Amino acid sequence: MDLGTLARALKGHRSGASWVAHCPAHEDRNPSLSLSTATNGNLLVHCHAGCPQAAVIHALKDLGAWPEQLTQRNLSHIIVAYDYTDEAGTLLYQVVRTEPKSFFQRYPDGRGGWINRKCARQVLYQLPRLLSSPIVFVVEGEKDADRLIAEGFIATTNSGGANARWLPEYSETLRGKEVILIPDNDPPGRKRVETIGRDLVGSAEVTVLALEGCKDVSDWLDKGHSELELIHLIES
Repeated sequence: MDLGTLARALKGHRSGASWVAHCPAHEDRNPSLSLSTATNGNLLVHCHAGCPQAAVIHALKDLGAWPEQLTQRNLSHIIVAYDYTDEAGTLLYQVVRTEPKSFFQRYPDGRGGWINRKCARQVLYQLPRLLSSPIVFVVEGEKDADRLIAEGFIATTNSGGANARWLPEYSETLRGKEVILIPDNDPPGRKRVETIGRDLVGSAEVTVLALEGCKDVSDWLDKGHSELELIHLIES
């Protein structure tokens, strides 16, 4: 498959030496996908709206518009998929982690497959668990949330990492609860917690718990700290 064939499959048009087309990984009203050819002949795709390359290639593969040999050689492979459900536990979408490290969202297409795009409805991770819990930990990333759940806590996060927008619906889910915010120990992580904390003021009881000397709560637990120590830090 040459560059022009791929671009025309996406209803694209030429722009200089490259092509511009609608990105298949999100609802793209204004063409944001650039298509070009590397010096070694490989096809290059880049979404200027921010879709990870893995998500774009997955979406192209679903459309049958990506060469299989390139898929086998260049496409990141899935490491883990985190389920995001509605209040009743019905799957809404997954956050998929690939290797090399990247993330994208996909949701069921109703026919046993996936649509590699961001779901219209965004919810907090492990939503059904949160509804009946008076105390909720908010961390950065599904891995950290799962680690705390394994230690007996109720924990959540929002998809997209430190730079993702904290939606009003998230704060409404946590209304009336005691919320413990544990930031990743870097500037984006601390800024994220400040943003969430401000948004929750007046609707939830908020505690910010910084774990010094550790990258995140998983790292803190990996260094030999226990759930009892975590409880002691919160109480003190």
